[in-house]
Amino acid sequence: MIHSSFLKSLAILTALAAGILTQTFESNTYPHQNETPKAAEKWSEQKANDWYDQQPWLVGANFTPSNAINQLEMWDATTFSPELIDKELGWAAAIGMNTMRVYLHDLSYESDKKGFLDRMDQFLTIAEKNGIKPMFVFFDSCWDPFAEVGVQRAPKPHVHNSGWVQSPNNKALADKGQHGRLEAYVKAVVKRFAKDDRILAWDMWNEPDNDTGNAYRKVDLPNKVSYVIPLLKEAFGWARSQNPTQPLTSGVWAGNYESDATLKPIEKIQLEESDIITFHNYSKPEDFQQIINQLKRYNRPILCTEYMARPNGSTFEGFLPIAKKERVGMFNWGLVDGKTQTKYAWDSWDKTYTAEPELWFHDVFRVDGTPYKQSETDFIKEITAR
Repeated sequence: MIHSSFLKSLAILTALAAGILTQTFESNTYPHQNETPKAAEKWSEQKANDWYDQQPWLVGANFTPSNAINQLEMWDATTFSPELIDKELGWAAAIGMNTMRVYLHDLSYESDKKGFLDRMDQFLTIAEKNGIKPMFVFFDSCWDPFAEVGVQRAPKPHVHNSGWVQSPNNKALADKGQHGRLEAYVKAVVKRFAKDDRILAWDMWNEPDNDTGNAYRKVDLPNKVSYVIPLLKEAFGWARSQNPTQPLTSGVWAGNYESDATLKPIEKIQLEESDIITFHNYSKPEDFQQIINQLKRYNRPILCTEYMARPNGSTFEGFLPIAKKERVGMFNWGLVDGKTQTKYAWDSWDKTYTAEPELWFHDVFRVDGTPYKQSETDFIKEITAR
């Protein structure tokens, strides 16, 4: 007769053997399931163009809700305004817009990590409801280099983007000790939304070599570009490490792109790292066409992520027909006149305005939803008709 203790030992050994066999089968069948995923590589031209073939003609704006002076005020828990965002995106959708370019901020994430990511998710739900797929911007070198969380200052009367802030601020940009938190910010955001098809793309850095003009040049970080260049390249790597299904980009904005010899070092990084090509142009239609022609040599989708400055000759009527013919995606600056005050021109930092300009610089709608120019919104609606 077999002793019960022997039977118990045999049962244990059998169970262990079965577990080992199961583990062996699973590891052979799914050899990478417990490994750290390999970081994605830059998209091939074929992959980028296949992705673009699945998109409609992209027409939208750079969006900040009218009650926010900057990125921090848009995303802070105390000032985030879902109802207003829904209303204003509804106005955009009604004239045929289907995308928006939307700025994030590293300090918005740092000060309230979970809340910030949840508000991004809420924004995406609202955007999807309105048929809008946004491109998010991580970093920005324009305007105030002294960004801080908390209550943001009131707009300076009649001044263009009087409270817009850089990300990272100049202190964090120059302090390598803070670059770890910038890395954590990019990785956390992309990880949360890496497979989210409500997002169009990730813009890693807006105008990375912008020196902020006369507004802050004297107080901004000296030799700022020397700090930005290595961080820009790293930022692409941080995002790619999370294997996003959306393309990455950083838009060139002030150069000649007809050959590698004409590119500045930072432009080479932007164009070499970007899955899709993006650029800015606030000049006349013939210049806009010339830039498109120069960028075609990359054989990748092309999107103009900033344009439309009426006094400069950059208009909807002048640019959108060219863009539609060339199938270039388009994001004008500004949707609704509000606390950013971008109906005033860049020169409002040096020139005194005392009233609304007769010819608005940027923006499409007044704060009540009335078009600034009915003929413009009629034109946008007609040319985007699908």
